[in-house]
Amino acid sequence: MSSKSVTKKITVIGNGGWGTTLAILLYKKGYEITLWGADASYISFLKEKRENIKYLKGIPIPSGIGITSDISDKLVDAQLLVSAVPTPYLRSVLIKFKDILTNEIPIVSVTKGIENDTLMRPSEVITNVLGNQPISVLLGPSHAEEVARGLPTTVVVSSKNANLSQIVQEIFTTDRLRVYTNPDMIGVELGAAMKNVIAIASGVCDGLKFGDNSKAALIARGLTEISRLGVAMGAQRSTFSGLTGLGDLITTCISPYGRNRWVGEQIGKGRKLQEILENMAQIAEGVWTTKSVMALSNKFKVEMPIAKEIYNILFTNKNPLEAVSTLMMRTPKSEVEELL
Repeated sequence: MSSKSVTKKITVIGNGGWGTTLAILLYKKGYEITLWGADASYISFLKEKRENIKYLKGIPIPSGIGITSDISDKLVDAQLLVSAVPTPYLRSVLIKFKDILTNEIPIVSVTKGIENDTLMRPSEVITNVLGNQPISVLLGPSHAEEVARGLPTTVVVSSKNANLSQIVQEIFTTDRLRVYTNPDMIGVELGAAMKNVIAIASGVCDGLKFGDNSKAALIARGLTEISRLGVAMGAQRSTFSGLTGLGDLITTCISPYGRNRWVGEQIGKGRKLQEILENMAQIAEGVWTTKSVMALSNKFKVEMPIAKEIYNILFTNKNPLEAVSTLMMRTPKSEVEELL
């Protein structure tokens, strides 16, 4: 596969904020873009209004971008597919495309999460459903709202195929989106997924009106937990110091755009999880990723006290202040030993 082979048609599967943003970005670079969404009624709305009011308000969708909810051979008559479907829905959406995809079409996954039942990363779900498609992942600290407004952003592409990484890097790079490569696909995906769990904890701190000391400690110790599990699963420790580790963690823990941080904040203010989720237009991946992370923590026998307390807050109704006390009163340890 050469860099010349992906030059025209790209299909983006998933019409959320990030999928829509990438569709617009690639269209402006000169690609022929089709944006696919599962909700036929909302897709009709998008085609008429040319604005994704639900997920990306205020950003016009160029008239040259095709928008559809149909699944046909024409939809996959493309040199590249971008998978932008949230993890809880990824498998069911991919199954719809299974019979019309060929093994030659490379896929770029921009999904952050870990599937609950299988504990698979998004790239593994794609392979499990579609077979041996050429796969890369494009992840990092990249809020759709900022990228859509042209604010400088950096992300990472990773693939088992170094040539594919370079092709994707070339396709997505603009004067406002810088793309790095990293061969550690496991670490890139795990960092991007697990940071959402720490983001919920960060939001709880905000809801409880804790200060900068608390936030700094949470980010630092949260990164230790992410790295600890990642290394146990085969990732490179250095990846977690990069964009999909520390970079993504900082962004999602401090940003007003972050859905996961917002969920945690509402919980810290006393609201219940079910009520919060029922009134959200978008999915907070971290809620479901927390379940997967705890299952992986048990499977690999890796200690993750922050993730454990967030799980208890979300799913066993533990009082957030009690969870904080549990964390603070753990047996004293050496930070240096923890980092080894």
